[in-house]
Amino acid sequence: MKYYYYAHTGHRIGLDRFRRAAAILPYLDQELILLTSDFRVASLLKDYNIKKNIGLDVVRNIPQVAHHGDKLIFDSDEFNEFMLDDMQKFFSSFVRVSDKVDDTLREKEYLINPYIKDDKVLNEIIVDPRYFKKYEKTSKLGFFFGDDDYEEDLLKIAPSLAKFDFDLLLGFYWFLDYEDKLSKHFKVLKESEEYEDFVTSYETLVSSSPQAILDALASGTKVIYIQREDYPKDFIKLFKDLNIPVLTSYDKKVLEEAIEKSKSHNYHKLPQNHQKIISFINSILV
Repeated sequence: MKYYYYAHTGHRIGLDRFRRAAAILPYLDQELILLTSDFRVASLLKDYNIKKNIGLDVVRNIPQVAHHGDKLIFDSDEFNEFMLDDMQKFFSSFVRVSDKVDDTLREKEYLINPYIKDDKVLNEIIVDPRYFKKYEKTSKLGFFFGDDDYEEDLLKIAPSLAKFDFDLLLGFYWFLDYEDKLSKHFKVLKESEEYEDFVTSYETLVSSSPQAILDALASGTKVIYIQREDYPKDFIKLFKDLNIPVLTSYDKKVLEEAIEKSKSHNYHKLPQNHQKIISFINSILV
């Protein structure tokens, strides 16, 4: 029997689900093989203490890698009811990670979801324990659009952001020449490999990456979330529950007011229940 963790990643999806996987895999009793929907992720494994990874072309190729009776943690929205039913029959244990308020627990699965109540559901938020430390805030304003920007949407709004003098974190999947285009609007550009330092060392982080918002909040950074049009809105309720400012556009005036208010804003403390998450998964994978 083998153990797998599938995280949906890619140049139109980003790395948020990979970062969640990295918050879990190194801490489990069993050694799991990380499955991702692209092959570039392999370059990150060492930094996150993940030993094994297999890149897949499509999610339906998972049964070509795994065998009937293996166990799987599944973090993706790439499914329909027929596919989900097949996967739950194929694997002897099936844990799904979900962010949806209106999700439904299926009979043959366990769920990690912050909203749904059931004995087979763990209501926790996944954040790597490395972020729950005291970090010195050495810079003022950081901006992170996300690890993916296939349509170069940030470039379209960059002129309106120039006045804020943001430091910009580049995305992992951005095109090679994208940095040169954005350098006209941002004075300081940081490489994607500096993610951890970036989300923890700023007084305020403005981001459209849900996981970056959570990681930064855990480290004591003041955060402002801007909902991207091409991203699902699953995190809005969670962020409002945590008293995180949520914006729905990059309007200069609205953003300027949000940044000013963030200086004295009272954020709810992010619960540090990482061991509870690990214990929940370990009990299923036994």
